[in-house]
Amino acid sequence: MATPIKFSSLSEALCEAIHNFGADTLKVALTNTAPSVSNTQLSDLTQITAGNGYAAGGFDITVSSSAQSGGTYSLVLNAATLTAAGGAIGPFRYVVLYNDTATNDELVAYFDRGVELTLSDGESYTIDSATWLQLS
Repeated sequence: MATPIKFSSLSEALCEAIHNFGADTLKVALTNTAPSVSNTQLSDLTQITAGNGYAAGGFDITVSSSAQSGGTYSLVLNAATLTAAGGAIGPFRYVVLYNDTATNDELVAYFDRGVELTLSDGESYTIDSATWLQLS
């Protein structure tokens, strides 16, 4: 997985208690339009068209670990798989993590796959288990 890029608003949102990564529902949304680090909420993005296994608003991703050690906090997420069913999904290039529990669906981070991907009917895309955020 590429290195996640945090949205600029994340620092303020953390200081204002908008996020509780240990308890909130986190989701992944897909877009083929490059996000800007100045985006703050899901509605700032142009998601891919919903259908064929991809729902508007994306899909849940679960937390493997939300903890600090030695003064460094790490948010590690479990792997998640999206499978096209009944037709194609995409194309998409950017994978965006956001907080679905937050009132405005606050953005956290995203990564650039480097190339567009379209899933044909029956094909899957897996986001590997990875550290999405480290703060020290």
